[in-house]
Amino acid sequence: MFETKLFWSIEFWSFRFVSNFDFRISDLHEVMALIKKGKSFKWHRKHLLGLRELSSEEIIYILDTAKGFEQISTRSVKKAPPLRGKVVVNMFFEDSTRTRNSFALAANRLSADIIEFTEKASSVSKGETLLDTARNLEAMGIDIVVIRHSAGGAAKLLSRNINACVVNAGDGFCEHPTQGLLDVYTIRKIKGTLEGLKIAIVGDIAHSRVARSDMWAMTKLGAEVIFVGPPTLMPSWASKLPVSVSYSLDEVIEKVDVINMLRIQFERLGGNPFPSVREYSHYFGLTLERMKRAKPDILVMHPGPINRGLEIESEVADGRNSVILDQVTNGLAVRMAVLFLVNQARAQQGKEAKHEKRIYPD
Repeated sequence: MFETKLFWSIEFWSFRFVSNFDFRISDLHEVMALIKKGKSFKWHRKHLLGLRELSSEEIIYILDTAKGFEQISTRSVKKAPPLRGKVVVNMFFEDSTRTRNSFALAANRLSADIIEFTEKASSVSKGETLLDTARNLEAMGIDIVVIRHSAGGAAKLLSRNINACVVNAGDGFCEHPTQGLLDVYTIRKIKGTLEGLKIAIVGDIAHSRVARSDMWAMTKLGAEVIFVGPPTLMPSWASKLPVSVSYSLDEVIEKVDVINMLRIQFERLGGNPFPSVREYSHYFGLTLERMKRAKPDILVMHPGPINRGLEIESEVADGRNSVILDQVTNGLAVRMAVLFLVNQARAQQGKEAKHEKRIYPD
């Protein structure tokens, strides 16, 4: 096989091939490793379960890899071959619009085959366990499982019991790693860096896996994170986290560079955490009046779905400071990068296992 020379164009963030032969995906991996100021780095994780366990170097590596996939979505033919012949399962046990479709499209753009799994249309509704379901799918030859589940630790459980790669798309109140990655990717793309930025995460902190993943990613990249919300929606252990806590949005609105508004997760609430929706909106809603006191270049974010008129006014959600749709767009490139990297790590581990077996036969 002829070796293709692969150049990285900084100006256009596109690939230019000086050969008529097929390029090797390993070349792409090597080039991505050089993006971070020429510093060599090897991605080794075949699963993405959370951001707490990742180093800042690993997070930056994913973001830099994602940058390389941005242009694929702008081409007339929106396809790249890295996952050709691979099978990705979207295993969602909770409703989703953005995350589910984003992963499906990311896998499609990388030329993978996709299985859409729904709990209601599966044997889970007949009593089959999560592990049995996953093992049966693995017996059909799947390569990557993208899972969202209401139980915390579901993704980790799968990763310990199947050979396929596992990507956590949200587990209980624990983490939503790709949302955290796309959030920091969006900030970094606009601001250049997160170092020194003040970021407020506002709303239902207690039930938000997004707040947790954002916190880990943002603080590891040098940002100062402030959790903002009523005491009834603030976890009791927040003081033990690398964040500061405020119970007043008005107290922080003038200080922050980024504000991420969270949805009130009524489906997870055990009671009434505030007297009324109107009162919550009055004290913690992002309104036009509050925006007048914010920095002119503040970024307004929201992981979706938005409850317009509750946590954020429509004029703000659709205003000039809003990057909510940018988050959705950037999520595609980030998820392409994640699928690409975990698959590469699995392939490399497979090669190393075979090599070891040749050296130390049974």
